[in-house]
Amino acid sequence: MAPLSPRLAAAVDALPLEPHLRVLEIGCGPGAAARAVAARLVTGHVLAIDRSATAVEQACRTCAAEIASGRLTVRQRAAEDFVPEPGEGPFDLVFAFRVGALDGRHPEAGRRVLARLAAALTPTGRVFVDGGDPLRELARETVGRASGS
Repeated sequence: MAPLSPRLAAAVDALPLEPHLRVLEIGCGPGAAARAVAARLVTGHVLAIDRSATAVEQACRTCAAEIASGRLTVRQRAAEDFVPEPGEGPFDLVFAFRVGALDGRHPEAGRRVLARLAAALTPTGRVFVDGGDPLRELARETVGRASGS
């Protein structure tokens, strides 16, 4: 397996991961970050989603060991349509790198995604996106406001 790019490694290192967390990655692509996060979990779990069937296929292939270990699940789903399946949530931590709906490129889709996330997070759940140094955390109020809570 190829190592993470320096940018992606810095972002994963910046996530406040703990061994027991339930983590959601939005826009997992070929699964590099999901694999790196899963490696840091002991009893936790990562659900990695992507709208692209090709990306999900790649992630399933490159993350086969993590999937087999039970620390990672990969599913095809657009973030704005995401609803956790039974047993998947709620999530303690959500992260997304280069996802247009969460980095400001597609604001209307972003509002829909944030509403979905508000419903899928634990009461203390946190959301991280790129655009900081190396990440920025979305304020809980921002996520809740998008859902109308």
